[in-house]
Amino acid sequence: MTHPHKLWKSGVWLAVTCLLIGTPVYAATPNAARMFGNAIADTVEKVMPSVVVIRTESRQFRLMQDWMFGRTYRIPERLAGLGSGVIINREGYILTNNHVIDGATEISVVLNDGGKYAAELVGSDPHTDLAVIRLLSTDGLNLTPIEPGDSDALRVGEFVIALGSPFSLASSVTLGIVSQKGRSIGLLPFEDFIQTDAAINQGNSGGPLVDVDGRMVGINTVIQTAGYSSGNIGISFAVPVNLAMRVADSLINSGRWERPWLGIWMNETEGGVLIMEVVEDSPASHGGLEIGDIIIEVDGDPVSTSRDVQRQVLDRDVGETAEVTILRNGERVILKIVTAMMPSMRALPYDR
Repeated sequence: MTHPHKLWKSGVWLAVTCLLIGTPVYAATPNAARMFGNAIADTVEKVMPSVVVIRTESRQFRLMQDWMFGRTYRIPERLAGLGSGVIINREGYILTNNHVIDGATEISVVLNDGGKYAAELVGSDPHTDLAVIRLLSTDGLNLTPIEPGDSDALRVGEFVIALGSPFSLASSVTLGIVSQKGRSIGLLPFEDFIQTDAAINQGNSGGPLVDVDGRMVGINTVIQTAGYSSGNIGISFAVPVNLAMRVADSLINSGRWERPWLGIWMNETEGGVLIMEVVEDSPASHGGLEIGDIIIEVDGDPVSTSRDVQRQVLDRDVGETAEVTILRNGERVILKIVTAMMPSMRALPYDR
């Protein structure tokens, strides 16, 4: 075996020789930029078969009036839409955004190999802007489901890759970083967005956001625009995969998101989350929560915002128990609350 000291001396001699004959030393060393580029390209090749184009047709009626006779006519119009989606299992289920398929009378899916296939809506949830569609037939298809990642473990500053079909440009790829997590922009009833500077534009909606290992960490949903521009300005948002896959599983199993809830209205306060209202006949009322209680922990994890509490509750199935630690009259109290399925907003007794 050659002694390490001799190897080091040989390396120094090689470097000196290269300098003497004019050969750059770095020519024999790996190029970091090329290595990183190859790694990203390998990830894209791995993920691309899981990404699809979703084409929709819908019908709407345009009102026209005959001013001579005073009659009003409804003129039917066929509208075409386009978005992206991602294959989540081999049975032909595809996850996308609700706004991509909302109102569609016909849905078709274009796979990465260019094949076009009819699909149907399985279920949708406007609260999270997520939907699941299914290919009507998978005969002869070798579908490649994407590998889910863990959005809770995602770190600010990590590289992420957005895939989709912006402006009808199928199989487009952009690279960026995670700018922040837990963003709320006032678009949906519940928001816990991943913010990224990866360029996302019209048509990217419903496509996956993946990490450098090719694991899906989010579903691209919306972008921030400036002024009259509808283009990307480096602020894009994605639904975290942990929430997206929980919603998708519920839509596949029951056709709707069976969203767990406690039945409280909350507001931030010093030291925790203040309970403002307790819905009658809700898990919170059955479990002993009262107006004025301050939630400080859920399952042992500290909470300081309403979103912290929501995130903890949503990270479980209906019927699971949440251990809620509160301050009541200055005393620490632990209550066991069994979650239930959230009723429709119209069924709630409070107007919030």
